Amino acid sequence: MGYGWAQAREDEAARFGTDAFYASLGRAFVTMCAIVPGLFLIEAIDVGLGPGTLDVAGGIIPRHIQGLDGVLFSPFLHADWEHLYGNAVPLILLGTFVLAGGMRRFIWSTVVIMAVAGLGVWFIGDPQSVVVGASGVIFGYLGLLLTRGLVERSWWNIAVAAFIGLLYWYQLYGILPTDARVSWQGHLLGLVGGALAAVLFRRRR
Repeated sequence: MGYGWAQAREDEAARFGTDAFYASLGRAFVTMCAIVPGLFLIEAIDVGLGPGTLDVAGGIIPRHIQGLDGVLFSPFLHADWEHLYGNAVPLILLGTFVLAGGMRRFIWSTVVIMAVAGLGVWFIGDPQSVVVGASGVIFGYLGLLLTRGLVERSWWNIAVAAFIGLLYWYQLYGILPTDARVSWQGHLLGLVGGALAAVLFRRRR
């Protein structure tokens, strides 16, 4: 009985236009706005220790064992303030819509995205680089929303993904090897990881 009630509440929160939907969206937005300041605190600590200290310690260093822990830590690190500012707003926007779909799905989807993007970068990235940043997760959320819209037949999720794509269309070039300073592998694999997560954790009716 309890599971059925919880499922019904989750279905109601996923239905566009209902009070539960707007309440879920509002809670998700507040939560993401609370998470992002943590990234700024981490960057402030990095600057205090010496710019790049945490990046080298916790970033992904492709095909080096000592850089494998970056799969877990790198999304929380950024090269500089400009890098973090560029990721903060799309992370809040996309994270809000992903989180509004349910906390458990959000957590497990994020884990899958981080694993696919992080391990992929570790295997095929430039071994002379240190890869940090939340952009792989951001591209993952974009791929998740688009794919979720298709597999769950949700025009709302497709519309959200299209809207974010229009706002940040210039960043979509990040999945192509056009800039040596940008980990296009992480962006592309994040997108793939998001699509995979959408299929794995799709809402079954």
